[in-house]
Amino acid sequence: MGLIDKIKGEFIDIVEWLDQSRDTIVWRFPRYDNEIKMGAKLVVRESQVAVFVNEGRIADAYGPGTYELQTQNMPILSTLKGWKYGFHSPFKAEVYFVNTRQFTDMKWGTQNPVIVRDAEFGMVRLRAFGAYSMRVVEPRRLLTELVGTDPQFRTEEVAEYLRQMVVGRLGSALATAEVPMLDLAAHQMSIGNKLAGALSQELAEVGIAIPKFIIENISVPPEVEAALDKRTQMGVVGDMDKYTQFQTANAIQDAANNQGGAGEGIGIGLGMAAGQRLAQGFGQPQQGYQQAPQGYQQQGYQQQAPQGGPQGGPPPLPPQQQWYIGVGGAQQGPFDQAGLAQQAASGALTANTLVWRQGMAQWTPAQQVPELAAVLGSTPPPLPPQS
Repeated sequence: MGLIDKIKGEFIDIVEWLDQSRDTIVWRFPRYDNEIKMGAKLVVRESQVAVFVNEGRIADAYGPGTYELQTQNMPILSTLKGWKYGFHSPFKAEVYFVNTRQFTDMKWGTQNPVIVRDAEFGMVRLRAFGAYSMRVVEPRRLLTELVGTDPQFRTEEVAEYLRQMVVGRLGSALATAEVPMLDLAAHQMSIGNKLAGALSQELAEVGIAIPKFIIENISVPPEVEAALDKRTQMGVVGDMDKYTQFQTANAIQDAANNQGGAGEGIGIGLGMAAGQRLAQGFGQPQQGYQQAPQGYQQQGYQQQAPQGGPQGGPPPLPPQQQWYIGVGGAQQGPFDQAGLAQQAASGALTANTLVWRQGMAQWTPAQQVPELAAVLGSTPPPLPPQS
């Protein structure tokens, strides 16, 4: 290499930056000991700003375009250098290229839950995560406040700082939104827009804006989720009495399929419980008649289980059905079959008398109950009027 080529190699003719990464915000042109030749070409591409720095002081800045560096288009640098009457020799200056495009791969999330006050659930701990985009809107402020002399300023160097600001603003944004916890999902976009504006305003002093802020998810602790799931199940079920009857019927069917052993005993027990449940749900007496006396269970309604008979003897007789009758708007009973016959003989029980037993949906005239036909049939007809 000749002397002329060596001298030419010390001068920089083209100043430009082709970004090979996706995360570089600021890149310093590698001048080293070379000098920039007066009249050199400066190429600034779209979404770039070139900033000249002279001895630590920010000088001229250039937007997208191609420039021939002369004293005429470097007014601040010319003043700093003292080029009053034009200058044609090479000069030294640091050139920083600032990337002004949107960086959309920024993530955020809450390491610790944010505590907010909810009108329905009280104090609630919330976690959230999402993404946001950032861009440089004031290259000079960014260089002064954050970059300094860093030759390659990447998003990872500012990501933690921005994440802390996001989390610090998230709690107040959720609290001032006055949105119930169960409705937060429907308002995530509006809350995100509010956060984007607040963060952009706060980051203006370092030359950064947040054009887009996205909340992907807001969640509660696992124990709260379990409670909400249980509440949802109860809401889906609706009538708990009917749900209990449905579950009991399924349990009876499962026990019946399990032949013998414990399944048979369980089936009998569940069948008795189901019968009592159905009687309570569908066998309420009509309004105007009194409820059965509370002590009727002790007066013979419930038959005690047999304590055992002579070995090889017949099994005990099944308990007789207990009946109630309505006489003069009042409930009377319980009566077994013999007792009903006595009531019929005395005239208290007639074909039109309302009767009820366990398992009947409502009070019914005696003549409409086939089981009482024999009782009513044994009742003599009324005496003919005397002449």
